[in-house]
Amino acid sequence: MTTPSAHARSQYASTTGNLAARIAIYDYRTNPQDWYSWVGERLPREGRVVEVGAGTGALWNRIQAPTGLTLVDFSPAMCEGLRAVAGAHVVRGSAMELPFARGSFDGLIANHMLYHLDDPEVGLREFARVLRGGGRLAVSVNGRDHLAEIDALLPKKRSVLNGVSAENIGSYVSRHFGDVVVERYPCELAIPDAEPVLRYLASRNPAALTAEVMASIREVVAVKVAAEGAFHVRQHAVLVTATAS
Repeated sequence: MTTPSAHARSQYASTTGNLAARIAIYDYRTNPQDWYSWVGERLPREGRVVEVGAGTGALWNRIQAPTGLTLVDFSPAMCEGLRAVAGAHVVRGSAMELPFARGSFDGLIANHMLYHLDDPEVGLREFARVLRGGGRLAVSVNGRDHLAEIDALLPKKRSVLNGVSAENIGSYVSRHFGDVVVERYPCELAIPDAEPVLRYLASRNPAALTAEVMASIREVVAVKVAAEGAFHVRQHAVLVTATAS
C-alpha cells in the first residue's frame, strides 16, 4: 500500500508543476483576500522563523519574508525553486527529522503539509523540539469535504493521506502545544468552466482523465455553470496557531 510520504515523493520530488497546478485552482476564490494574505496576518513573523514543507515558496511571493527566514522541503525540485526567495536559507530535509538543534527557532510554519507525513505525531514532536519555549506554531490543513465537488468528478480511490484534517487537527496539536486556536478561512470557489478543473485533476492523476472522462466532466460542469452561474466548490481550510512549552 502506498504511504503518505511515498505519494508525496511521487508528486513533488522531481517537479514543482503539480503543486503549482493545485495552487492555481484557488484563483477562483470568492473571498477577495487570498489564503496567503489571510494567513500572513496570523503567522509568526518575529525572530528566527522556519517554514517546513515550503513547497514552491508561494507564501513568500504574497507576503514579506522575515529577516533570517529558513525554508525546508524534502524535494530537490522544490528546494531549487525556493532559492529564489530573497534572503531565505534553504535546507533540504525531512519534517520527521528536522536537521536543527532543540530551540533553534522562534516561529515555525507548516502550510498544508502535515497530512503528507507517515506519522504526524512525529512531525509535531519535531516542531515542538526545534521551537524555543514560548515559540509560536502555525499549521494549516484541509477538511474532509475540501473540494468535494471536484473529487466527486472521478471515481473514489483509497486515500493515501494519514487522517489529519481540519476536523481533528486541534486535538493533534494540543498534545504537543498550548494556547491552541483553530480558525477557518472563509471562502469557496466559483469556477467559470471545466478547464481549470481538468488541469487540477491532471496534476493529481492524469491517467484517470481519459477522453470519455474529460467529456463527462465538461458536461457536468457546463450544466452547473448554466444553472448557477459557476461551478461552486467548497473550500475548507483551517489555520491552527499554538505556543511551544
